[in-house]
Amino acid sequence: MKKTLLSIGVFAMTFAIYGQNTPTLIKKCATEEYMQYRESVQPGYIQATKDAFEVAKASQEGVVLKNNETLRIPVVVHVVYDETRPEMNLADSVIHNQIKILNDDFNRTNADTTNMRSDFNIVTGEGLNIVFELAAFDPQGNPTTGITRTSTTTSSFLDFTGMMDGGGIAEKVKYTAEGGSDAWDQSRYMNIWVCNMALVLFDQEIPMVLGYATPPADMPNWPEEGVGNMSDGVVVQYQFFGSNNPTVGIEDYEVLGRTVTHEVGHYLGLRHIWGDAENCIEDDGIEDTPNATENSQESGCIHKNTCDNDDIYGVDLPDMWENYMDYSDESCQNSFTNKQIALMRGVLENQRADLVAEDNGALAIKEDTKLNVAMHPNPTNNFVTLVSDKNLKGAIKIVDLSGKIVAESFINGIQTTIDVSHLQSGIYQVFVEGKTGASKLVKF
Repeated sequence: MKKTLLSIGVFAMTFAIYGQNTPTLIKKCATEEYMQYRESVQPGYIQATKDAFEVAKASQEGVVLKNNETLRIPVVVHVVYDETRPEMNLADSVIHNQIKILNDDFNRTNADTTNMRSDFNIVTGEGLNIVFELAAFDPQGNPTTGITRTSTTTSSFLDFTGMMDGGGIAEKVKYTAEGGSDAWDQSRYMNIWVCNMALVLFDQEIPMVLGYATPPADMPNWPEEGVGNMSDGVVVQYQFFGSNNPTVGIEDYEVLGRTVTHEVGHYLGLRHIWGDAENCIEDDGIEDTPNATENSQESGCIHKNTCDNDDIYGVDLPDMWENYMDYSDESCQNSFTNKQIALMRGVLENQRADLVAEDNGALAIKEDTKLNVAMHPNPTNNFVTLVSDKNLKGAIKIVDLSGKIVAESFINGIQTTIDVSHLQSGIYQVFVEGKTGASKLVKF
């Protein structure tokens, strides 16, 4: 894609945007622009951010992280859609597809890792060993699919005035009173908002930014009010969420779900691979990511070495279009580096430790929501019978580990039998009358 610049002086901001043969203008990520804005109202912010990142990075060096146990991150996806445009209300299948992409990309189980050039064998390794799961319980302890849906009269949440006040690109989407959806407890859930952030010019909708995210607000020496008035979480333009999204209408722009991967990288403490500078002097503060310029990948996956001052394990590596924190095409991207993984793991064990804590009820089965219900046979292949010690009357929902309801039934009495032969092999949660019964059902 050809890169152009659009100056919006009245708002004291300059957006780097992408122009194509159509009038569509796109900015992949607004993190850099937000940093420039903060610098304009808080001189020294960018330098303080760089200093803070170095302190945060140094805090990981030489520190023995916890054993490589699998960390589970509860996710809530807030779909906020224009009531006149039902196609913006993305289907559950799109949400589940994006969760799978996150799990594949962060654990390096994505099939396209085979596209990694051999140059980078020295910096890529295992994945982060985390599991993104749609939350099983809401903040009140009620069973949930981890998806909220809000119909709004707001056609677009793009908010230049909010940016002038130190907020983000579309902060109003994070508040019910502003036409959006209130965040769930941000210490316990990773909140993702999917909405419209497009600008309307001459009756044409122009997506201005694909997404943005807040970094951990309490990293060591992070500048005061380092995320301004932004509410913690990730915001994504609705056409760029998931790889099976039917709403994609941007000519020649591929959508593979990597916009969310990129933004979650920011959420877990990573910066753009070029360090948010257009020269080779600054970098992202990660020792094993090669320096590059922001414009290094204008289109396609082209072998370049725009910065020749790298010294990574004694090697001058080329630009790493494969890195999720680059601006390369989504089909080019396939990996994080070892040091990026170590920093994100450190953030999850420190700055965002509450998110993955064992007592985080967002994913756990809570004792006060249990019923005395037995299931047999368990494991099963075809049918399972639920037996209670008292008469029950209500819905039965079987939910997979991504939070998707895969089977429903009804009980009226102390016993019922359910056909589960159509389910894929795996582990499921069983909810009876909105509460958990025997909890885990194993289908083989």
